[in-house]
Amino acid sequence: MNDASTFPSNSVGIVRTKYFTFVQPPEFLQLVSGKTLSPVTLAYETYGQLNERRTNAILILHALSGTAHAAGYHSPYDRDPGWWDDYIGPGKAFDTNKYFVICSNVIGGCNGSTGPSSINPATGKEYGLDFPIVTIADMVNAQKYLIDHLGIEQLLSVCGGSMGGMQALQWAVSYPERVKSVIAIATAASLSAQGIAFHEVGRQAIFRDPNFNGGNYYRGNPPAAGLSLARMIAHITYLSEKSMHEKFGRRLQNSDLFSFRFDTEFQVESYLHHKGLKFVERFDANSYLYITKAIDYFDLKAEYGGKLTNAFEHVRADFLVIGFTTDWLYPTSQSREIVNALRVVGKNVVYAEIETDYGHDAFLLPNERMERDISNFLKRQLEKANSAFA
Repeated sequence: MNDASTFPSNSVGIVRTKYFTFVQPPEFLQLVSGKTLSPVTLAYETYGQLNERRTNAILILHALSGTAHAAGYHSPYDRDPGWWDDYIGPGKAFDTNKYFVICSNVIGGCNGSTGPSSINPATGKEYGLDFPIVTIADMVNAQKYLIDHLGIEQLLSVCGGSMGGMQALQWAVSYPERVKSVIAIATAASLSAQGIAFHEVGRQAIFRDPNFNGGNYYRGNPPAAGLSLARMIAHITYLSEKSMHEKFGRRLQNSDLFSFRFDTEFQVESYLHHKGLKFVERFDANSYLYITKAIDYFDLKAEYGGKLTNAFEHVRADFLVIGFTTDWLYPTSQSREIVNALRVVGKNVVYAEIETDYGHDAFLLPNERMERDISNFLKRQLEKANSAFA
């Protein structure tokens, strides 16, 4: 058990998830697909205090399986803090002594925001696959309602890694007047064919689970085997070959000899099984389908005549773009593509390419270089914002 005295001094401590519901019927959220959604709820958490001038608000955007719980603990009994606790808190990169930090769960998710496991008001049952397809732009449009609700006219920064980085880019493009800066980490302006292929294999694992039942499994057994397999496949893409070799090599789990059976023998096999089973405990299979589809559809170039420079031409934000050398899911070439397009249209952009052995997941792990780069970038942005009032 923890109490206030046992939390680290740089922790935000105990936090609670809040819920904001908007577009109650007859109002609705218009989606890119042409479909509508109403009502819509977003789960969110906040850390730190909004200053009098409302110049210090930062929106943190999560990746595929993330939640609104980015930092701190939900109770004294929590064993693990929020998913980006290494970076959010007093004295950290997102210093809650200086900044008001917001994180919300995306629509289509399964951690408090409206998604396929939510109740469809038209039927009184879970949406399942009746939930409309959502896009990254739809997620951002929903977040704008939350930012309006919080009374924030301009965000000092929007920041995210992976799918969170896609949302950050979309924010700058969709609402240029609302975003002063963007921190885009381990992300891309569109997912590669290889990334789409991995997503499709994961979706097929879920579809082919005998318990999937056309997405209507909420009153019975969920498609746990399919979702677990989808996560195992995805998790391989989050790691680098070097990190997997150093962590597991060809070591066996419980013996020095092969069993000559189809048992889980290698340590890497056991690790992937564990990751798959743990994921099933906290995530919904339908949300996995919807969110991976949203990532697949994201393509800033396609929306602007096939040219990324066209997409960025009217953005007003300053940018910090961060890539990792061993990230083969969102390789640094895709980070540099973003940077080059921004520079062509005369935008202020800083690029950091960080040496690491940890692959795509590096953005979730402690990294002194990344923390320093974010901290320095935000310091300059806050000084710039406050100077406008001087």
